[in-house]
Amino acid sequence: MSLRNKVTLIGRTGKEVEIVNFENGKLAKVSLATTDHYTNALGEKVEETQWHNLVVNGKLADIMEKYVDKGKEIAVEGKIVYRNWDDKDGVKHYFTEIRVDQMVMLGSK
Repeated sequence: MSLRNKVTLIGRTGKEVEIVNFENGKLAKVSLATTDHYTNALGEKVEETQWHNLVVNGKLADIMEKYVDKGKEIAVEGKIVYRNWDDKDGVKHYFTEIRVDQMVMLGSK
């Protein structure tokens, strides 16, 4: 088995799905919150939330647009992509996103 760039996340969407239309299709973008709990050295329960930027294309973008609302619990699988760019002032910006290729809707309707 070869190692590869793969990530699986389960969480809740933090906003409505944003759709970007192109000539040859569409792109869906949404943020996903994942929350972990642990007990610190003082015995206190600590909750830690991480936010992930999801990007989806193809038929899965159509499904997300139609069925995924803010707060919806979903499970996604995809790969981590790092991008960077220089703004007009020459300052480099870094951006991390998850390019989703599979999704399962969880929770009740």
